[in-house]
Amino acid sequence: MQQDKHPDYHPVVFRDRAAGYAFLTRSTATSDQTIEWDDGETYPVVDVEISSESHPFYTGKARTVDTEGRIARFERRYGEGMRQGSD
Repeated sequence: MQQDKHPDYHPVVFRDRAAGYAFLTRSTATSDQTIEWDDGETYPVVDVEISSESHPFYTGKARTVDTEGRIARFERRYGEGMRQGSD
């Protein structure tokens, strides 16, 4: 394997400010700030705005706003008789 071809890949703590959650992983991200982790070691910490702990999709709090309503839009576009089917 050729040397000096790959970026520096090291342990980093990502801290989600919105959820108050932090996790240790390996990354190429760097930071001047450090944090002491549960194992007693000091790691660089990167603050993020959102992670899987606070993202609405992963927390189950995702909402879709349907201001007009699909059925009402269908009836207006194609008429109410189309929805009942043809007998």
